[in-house]
Amino acid sequence: MTRFSAPIAEQIWDMKYRFKQSDGTPIDETVEDSWRRIAKALAAPEKDPEHWEEKFYGALENFRYLPAGRITAGAGTARAVTLFNCFVMGTVPDSMSGIFDMLKEAALTMQQGGGIGYDFSTIRPRGAEVKGVAADASGPLSFMDVWDAMCRTIMSAGSRRGAMMATMRCDHPDVEAFITAKSDPARLRMFNMSVLVTDPFMEAVKADGDWDLVFKGRVYNTVRARELWDAIMQSTYNQAEPGVIFIDRINQMNNLGYCEEIAATNPCGEQPLPPYGACLLGSINLAKLVKNEFEKGAKLDEAELDDLVALAVRMMDNVVDASNFPLEAQAEEARNKRRIGLGVTGLADALLMVGLRYGSDEAAAQTEAWMKRIARASYLASVDLAKEKGAFPLFDAKKYLATGNMMQMDKDVRDAIAKHGIRNALLTSIAPTGTISLYAGNVSSGIEPVFAYAYTRKVLQKDGTRTEEEVVDYAVQAWREKFGDKELPDYFVNAQTLQPMEHVKMQSAAQKWIDSSISKTINCPEDISFEAFKDVYMEAYETGCKGCTTYRPNDITGSVLSVSEPAKAPEAKAAPAEPTGGEVIYMSEPLDRPAELEGATYKLKWPDSEHAIYITVNDLVVGGHRRPFEVFINSKNMEHFAWTVALTRMVSAVFRRGGDVSFVVEELKAVFDPRGGAWIKGKYVPSILAAIGGVIEKHMISTGFLAGEGQGLKEDPQQQVVNLDAPRGKSCPSCGSFELRMVEGCMTCGSCGHSKCG
Repeated sequence: MTRFSAPIAEQIWDMKYRFKQSDGTPIDETVEDSWRRIAKALAAPEKDPEHWEEKFYGALENFRYLPAGRITAGAGTARAVTLFNCFVMGTVPDSMSGIFDMLKEAALTMQQGGGIGYDFSTIRPRGAEVKGVAADASGPLSFMDVWDAMCRTIMSAGSRRGAMMATMRCDHPDVEAFITAKSDPARLRMFNMSVLVTDPFMEAVKADGDWDLVFKGRVYNTVRARELWDAIMQSTYNQAEPGVIFIDRINQMNNLGYCEEIAATNPCGEQPLPPYGACLLGSINLAKLVKNEFEKGAKLDEAELDDLVALAVRMMDNVVDASNFPLEAQAEEARNKRRIGLGVTGLADALLMVGLRYGSDEAAAQTEAWMKRIARASYLASVDLAKEKGAFPLFDAKKYLATGNMMQMDKDVRDAIAKHGIRNALLTSIAPTGTISLYAGNVSSGIEPVFAYAYTRKVLQKDGTRTEEEVVDYAVQAWREKFGDKELPDYFVNAQTLQPMEHVKMQSAAQKWIDSSISKTINCPEDISFEAFKDVYMEAYETGCKGCTTYRPNDITGSVLSVSEPAKAPEAKAAPAEPTGGEVIYMSEPLDRPAELEGATYKLKWPDSEHAIYITVNDLVVGGHRRPFEVFINSKNMEHFAWTVALTRMVSAVFRRGGDVSFVVEELKAVFDPRGGAWIKGKYVPSILAAIGGVIEKHMISTGFLAGEGQGLKEDPQQQVVNLDAPRGKSCPSCGSFELRMVEGCMTCGSCGHSKCG
């Protein structure tokens, strides 16, 4: 017998969370060993660790409480990684030395596995005077490019790319350039971006008034507020960025408003944090707490919920003491405020199991009731911890209870805090749970609706063969086990069939009792009108949300995975007379090599190297278009032999999979050699690998695969699918499957759990 309810759950555990030796030999033989490892590590700070280890193990057992991935993978391993998921870095000084000090801190934080957020509003706008150097400022976006390049070189702990959030105030003089920055598909790819929208700005939008763009008291420009709002909306409508953060509401409702100012969030937006703020995450699996599912008396076991929340709060509070921190400033901030982010997953499944349609008024009311119960239980549990261990160091009862969030809390909770204090300044947050939801048996993610009730996934076996397995939503599987092939009730809806305003309704219902914020995606149909799209954001603002993230599939963002009905593969369109750069062809399996291919060979002479490197790129003609199929890299220098052979094999394997392979150029060109690069034809190239990337890029441009230098595709426009049984979206950069979907503000793979946000 296995604890895993689906093969994908065990695969996620083995790949992401199982403790192994450096050579891959498992240390955690079973998932029970993982639970024991975590429980033991988080019980260590207790006076009676053996007692609490058993209690914590019970909370983890059967996937009822799910610590975030950093904790699940790192607790009890003695590895030098942080158990915290979310960081906002220090305020960026408006000086060259200060900016690069911040860059160093960001690199150190990402090296340990932390996702980071930065507010770039503190950097003077482009063109502003720089005193003492007779020059004009280059502006915050130029420094964001530096951050972006740095992030490409940092591999986060657990082999995950670093994730970053950039924010800018709606009154910064460079906000218009910030809004459109990612319309360049090769720029700022490592960032999520959001505009900090203030209440006065929203009032000016409603009144169609003027809006000043200001830096340090100087008005640089005055625009129409509604035109600026429309620019934000148009960019988001077209390319899903920037997001919108209602920053005044965040600060007004912050329990710590008396001692901190928030201007940024972590990469997925669920944690608004002050400078050097840090927060850990964990989720209650609501789907595991429903009794008598699908029957008339089905309900969530509220007593079990209360007990589980109390244990989760205690475990998370102990993480503050057990974790490493990349920077001492982050450790001090965390210990002074002891902020935690307890959330939920499996909400949509739990609603289905009690017979409620996600997005309905009844489901919204039930969601609000469950969130309130979790809020009460978590605050009372933290009060109990304060009695035992003391309140957080910056606690001030009078000021704390006067904050916006605490003013709406029930009287008995407020009275308990006034009398005993509270251990954790903030307690609740709803984070992205894509990977841990798969690990828990494919429960619905966070507070998102079910994305797909079932889909087929190809799995690469150790012997190189591929098998297919069905991945079934947790609630659907429970229905099948109870009722067999009986048709699903009509209240089973998914993300594609819901109206955008139903998404907003659910986010708003949950937000009322979440003291931090929520990571959620509001799915919009491709044909939604621009005016209706703008209404979604205004509704989110008017109903109390702290931010808004939408996803509308189109030629820029790519298609969302369609699973509702089988469909035949679209027929290939007639090839145009001339090849057009950017057309993307997907192949369901790697193609066999034809006997003859068209190609070209390039000579690369690297300074101080005795022998030249020869690079051959051969192309395949598909649908009248040339696309790279293989590469050969050769040199007489035997010092290069191993890595050139490895690069030849890896790049060729990527090319033969099809899809948008322009990222190969981008990744190679981003590699720098710490020993120094070289000047080639008047241009600085940071490494031999970067030079090879430049050669491959040159070839792609000459064949029409790329439009020009630096024009690697961020997304997959004009995608065309070959030899597939159903329409596909973009391929996953980690596993190659076509299961990417926007979940909780992040492109996430439903097959392997890879997330753009790290």
